[in-house]
Amino acid sequence: QVQLVESGGGLVQTGGSLRLSCAASGSIFSINAMGWYRQAPGEQREMVAVITSGGSTNYADSVKGRFTISRDNAKNTVYLQMNSLKPEDTAVYYCRSVGRLGDYWGQGTQVTVSS
Repeated sequence: QVQLVESGGGLVQTGGSLRLSCAASGSIFSINAMGWYRQAPGEQREMVAVITSGGSTNYADSVKGRFTISRDNAKNTVYLQMNSLKPEDTAVYYCRSVGRLGDYWGQGTQVTVSS
C-alpha cells in the first residue's frame, strides 16, 4: 500500500501563490506516476498536473504557465507550486499515486482564492 499526505493549502488572494506538498510512504517503489487533482463544489474531479517516475510532466490547459509540479525523490515528496492564482482555482486538491499496487489518493487539502 501507499499512503499520501497533502499539506500546504489555505486562503490566498487573487494573484497570490501557494505550494502544496504530498508526502508518500509505504510501497513507494511501486509508484509509476504521481499527480495533483482538484474538485470544486458541484464539479467533477479533474487532473491538474502529473509527473512520472521518469520526470515527464503534463498539465491541464487551465494551469499551464502558472502551476509547476516537481518531485524530491530523497524526501518521497511531490510539490505543486501554484502562482497567479485565480478564484476559479478554488477547490479541494488531492494527491494521487498510480503504480503496480494500484491507485491511491490523499485526503485532500483546501485551496481558496479570494477575489
